[in-house]
Amino acid sequence: MIIDITQEIMGCKVYPGDPAPKAEKLYDMDRGDLYNLTVFSMCAHNGTHVDAPAHFIKGGRTIDRMPPDTFVGRCFVWRHTGDLSAADAQNILAQAKGCPRLLIAGDMTVTARAARVFAAAGIKLIGNESQSVGPVDAPMEVHKILLEKEIVLLEGIVLTDVAQGEYCLCCLPLNMQGAEGSPCRAILIKE
Repeated sequence: MIIDITQEIMGCKVYPGDPAPKAEKLYDMDRGDLYNLTVFSMCAHNGTHVDAPAHFIKGGRTIDRMPPDTFVGRCFVWRHTGDLSAADAQNILAQAKGCPRLLIAGDMTVTARAARVFAAAGIKLIGNESQSVGPVDAPMEVHKILLEKEIVLLEGIVLTDVAQGEYCLCCLPLNMQGAEGSPCRAILIKE
């Protein structure tokens, strides 16, 4: 079974202050053109996207320099509501039993204390449903704690109907040279 956990890009959620995606048909068969051709613009952090270390770390790795296996492999989905404490983070890691990628469903915020627990665990990726893994009013600290350890952030996923448990994740970003983030198509595979 394949579960798409990606927001639709043109109607996606946008972090406060970021520009929303726009699309324009340059050529349109409905207008008599021979083919359809669309041009679009968007922020690298609209909708479902990944953050590379360069997003908050000067000299950090960019999307094109991250190994592809960061974005593909075993993951563990957990549900939580509210602020995620250090004890919550330790509990998730214990339940995940070594899964190097964690996806946390629900209306929750990773606190700096929880981020430090994840950073010490050496995981590859953390995903969440909001447009920012940290508090919306002050996301920098949590981003820096995780990105300094090269833990990629998968933000804006949709886990509404996804049960807790282990899956295979694929969330490959676009290969954009020098980019600090990228939209991606995120899917979970459950056998």
